[in-house]
Amino acid sequence: MTGLYVGSTAPFSGKNLFIAALGLHYKRKGLSVGYMKPVGASPAKDAATNALLDQDAAFIQQVLGLEQDPGQVTPVVVTQEFLAKAFASGCGDMMAQVGESFRTLSQNKDLMLVGGSGDLLNSGKYCGLEGTSVARVLGLKTLVVDRYGANGINYDAILAAKEQLGDSLAGCAFTDVPPEHLDEVRGFIQPFMERRGVPVLGMIPRDPFVGGIAIEDLAAGLDATVICSPQATDTIVEDVLIGTMQVENFMIHFQRRTHSAVVVGGDRSDIQLVALEGGCPCLILTGNLYPNGMILSRSETLERPIVVAKQDTYTAVRRIGHVWQQQKFRDQAKIAKGAELVASALDFPALERQLEM
Repeated sequence: MTGLYVGSTAPFSGKNLFIAALGLHYKRKGLSVGYMKPVGASPAKDAATNALLDQDAAFIQQVLGLEQDPGQVTPVVVTQEFLAKAFASGCGDMMAQVGESFRTLSQNKDLMLVGGSGDLLNSGKYCGLEGTSVARVLGLKTLVVDRYGANGINYDAILAAKEQLGDSLAGCAFTDVPPEHLDEVRGFIQPFMERRGVPVLGMIPRDPFVGGIAIEDLAAGLDATVICSPQATDTIVEDVLIGTMQVENFMIHFQRRTHSAVVVGGDRSDIQLVALEGGCPCLILTGNLYPNGMILSRSETLERPIVVAKQDTYTAVRRIGHVWQQQKFRDQAKIAKGAELVASALDFPALERQLEM
C-alpha cells in the first residue's frame, strides 16, 4: 500500500481539490483508493445515524464514491466540547486513535490519501496532531499545497516543511496562480525550490469558475436574504462588480465581466436594470433596501436571484472578500473542473517516482 499526506501552507489552499483530483485519477487507472482526514474542523451530524462527522471528509467520500465509516475517516472532529476538554484536561493519545483508523482503512488499498486540516506546520499542535507529526507517525510522504496569495508564493513555509520532513517531503504544488505570474513562478520560484531539494510537481493556474462561489454561499456569508429566484442560487459567480458609478461607466466595466455578481445600493434601479438585462447572474442590494416592482418582476422572469444585505456597500464588499477567501470546494461542478486542471498540470510521473509507485 502506498500513502500520501496532502497538507498546505495555510487553510483554504486547495487540499480537498488535490485529494479529489488524485483520487479520481488513480481510480480511473484501476487502483483501489482509500481516504482519511484525521482531524476535522467542520463538524456536522450524519442525517441518517446522527453520528458526528466532518463535512469536508463526507464530501470527498461522495466525490470518490467511497462508503467508509465516517468515524474512522475522521477520528478527531473538533467541536467546542472537544476544545473545552483539550484545554481543561488534555486530549489523551489522539495519535494512537488516528493510527488505528489508518490501519483499518488502508487494508486492501493500493493508495491511501490522507488530507490535512488547516496548515501543515501548526494546526492541531495543541493536541499533538499537527500535520507533520501525523505524516511522520503514519509513515507517509507529504505533498504541500500553496495558494498564490497577495505576497505570491509562501516559499518560507514550504522550506520550513522541508526542514521538518526531510526526504519524506514528496514535493509542493501551487494553486490559483494568476496567468500573468506563471512565467515568473516557473522561471524563479521553481528553480529556487528545486535547488533546495523541493520538487515543484505542479502549478495550477487561476480559473474564474473554480475560483467562483455559489450565490447561496455569498448570501449566507453576508447573512443576507434571497428575495427572488431562490431556485437559481446554486449558480456560480466568478467575480463581484461594484455598481456605484454612473450607468455609462458601469456598462463599460460590466461588458467585460458579465459573470460577476453586481453589488449595488438598493435605490439604484438604473444600475440594477442594466445588470439584469445584461445577463448578470445575481444582484446584491445593500443598505437593507428592497428593489421596486419592475426590478422584482424582471428578476423573476429572468431567474436572476436578488440578495438583500443589511450592510452598506463598502462593508458588504469587504465581507464578500472574506467569504470568498475562505470558501471550500464542496461543489461537484467546481470539483470536476478543478480536477481537470490538476490532472493537466500535475507531474504524475514525478509524484509516482517520489512515492515509488
